[in-house]
Amino acid sequence: MNDLEIARSTPLRPLDDVARILGLTADDLEPYGRTKAKVRLEVLDRMAHRPRAKYVVVSAVTPTPLGEGKTVHTVGMSLALNRIGKRAVCVIRQPSMGPVFGIKGGAAGGGRSQVVPPEEFNLHLTGDFHAVSAANNLLAAFLDTSILLDNPLRIDADTVTWRRVVDMNDRALREIEVGLGGKQNGVPRKTGFDITSASEVMAILGLSLDLKDLRQRLGRIVVADTQDGGPVTAEDLKAAGAMAAILRDAIKPTLMQTLEGTPALVHTGPFANIAHGNSSIIADRIALQCADFVVTEGGFGADMGAEKFFNIKCRVSGLRPDAAVLVATVRALKTHSGRFKIVPGKPLPEGLVREDLDALAAGMGNLEKQIENLRLHGVPVVVAINVFPTDTPAEIRLVQESAMKAGAFAAHVSRVYAEGGKGGEELAHALVKACDEPSTFRFLYPEEATLREKIETLATRIYGAAGVDYSPEAARKLDLYQERGYGRFPICMAKTQYSLSHDPERKGRPSGYRFQIQDARVAVGAGFVYPLAGSIMTMPGLGRNPGGQRIDLDEQGNIVGMF
Repeated sequence: MNDLEIARSTPLRPLDDVARILGLTADDLEPYGRTKAKVRLEVLDRMAHRPRAKYVVVSAVTPTPLGEGKTVHTVGMSLALNRIGKRAVCVIRQPSMGPVFGIKGGAAGGGRSQVVPPEEFNLHLTGDFHAVSAANNLLAAFLDTSILLDNPLRIDADTVTWRRVVDMNDRALREIEVGLGGKQNGVPRKTGFDITSASEVMAILGLSLDLKDLRQRLGRIVVADTQDGGPVTAEDLKAAGAMAAILRDAIKPTLMQTLEGTPALVHTGPFANIAHGNSSIIADRIALQCADFVVTEGGFGADMGAEKFFNIKCRVSGLRPDAAVLVATVRALKTHSGRFKIVPGKPLPEGLVREDLDALAAGMGNLEKQIENLRLHGVPVVVAINVFPTDTPAEIRLVQESAMKAGAFAAHVSRVYAEGGKGGEELAHALVKACDEPSTFRFLYPEEATLREKIETLATRIYGAAGVDYSPEAARKLDLYQERGYGRFPICMAKTQYSLSHDPERKGRPSGYRFQIQDARVAVGAGFVYPLAGSIMTMPGLGRNPGGQRIDLDEQGNIVGMF
């Protein structure tokens, strides 16, 4: 059976029963049908007396087009912890519909380790993405209207940085010109669209502590400069209040369940390659007051989503993680040898499906570096080896031995995809022990470091670069942000997910290269600076045969073809 068939073959628990596991009552929920409900923020006050749960972030080696199973393990580790008697909840992001209809398909986990129902999880859910798009684009409309109608704020149209967004992969919108067709249609200027996950509004929603904080952050968004060189904000445009009104319900996490009937909180959806790539602080805080263990996910590899979890999300929330799970596969590590090329839709190279200890050893540096990246932040690392039928005992043993030599707390085989929680019990026991270790969590860099010092710390200590080169435009902007007082912000690097470096072709553990910064932007409301490295783009495109071609409705109106 495929993932969707597995999900539909398992009866769902009544959502009220799932909520009771967390101590939530009907008064804490706002139902959206029978399978999902918004959680009211008043829960935070009501549960404030409870002890805080153990806090675990799930990450992975540098991803390949095959997928390594990070979401599967975010769900699966919560299942396994529940099986060994720990009340656990997973907290994950809502997927963007762009990748769902593009190359990725669904993003609810897989096999016996899923959030269900997956078709609702992947399509619209409770409308939060649409609310983010609407709030973002309302601000864009306010901005263009203000410039056209007398320009009372004296905005320099050539300095506008605010772009519209849409939750779809649409490369034709990357660069556009607006205001064409006569004076009534606005002032002509070049701009473009980003995908909704890259919107600063999405980042703000994920990093806000409550409604008041959300409203204040929206007001601080900088969209352009005045003709005198000062910043223009959403507050100046009188748009922030309306934006907050649009997002009033979107700030509430959504409660769903796993295939084993355990709770899952779903909230926000920033990408880790072009944003901070984590679920919301609010969802994590609710989970931490309602459970014994909270398992959340940092997008892509440990150099991306996990690093941003530590240095952005934890810095804002004040929360401290207890441990990290690092997911690895034999075939991904073989790919990082640089000896195999994976082409979507074509059979895997022979070396990935037969024993090849030499290729595995050649790619092992990536696992070692990602363990190092997590340990730099002072958290114990439990390695989950996501096994496939083609993996041999010798290959699995080599991964375990290498992980332990690199400083992992434990390294165990995982079968949560095939067996659900049962397939992760050994890992769960190791994770409990890791969480009992004394906390030595630390940030990678101090707040008072300059923006360039923070970028260079990331490049040399996390990405393995020898140094950093800045384009003239990036250097100019970083100097401007420093002058404007944004130097205290953390760095949210936008770079390829397929390499530790800025170049997706550099596999394994690259070193000795110069990290390339091409541009830089600032998200004042979200509170971070995001340099753009290499050729990273903020609007993906569809491939020749996008996944959406397979998605349809059957005669009974059920969604088919998503997996």
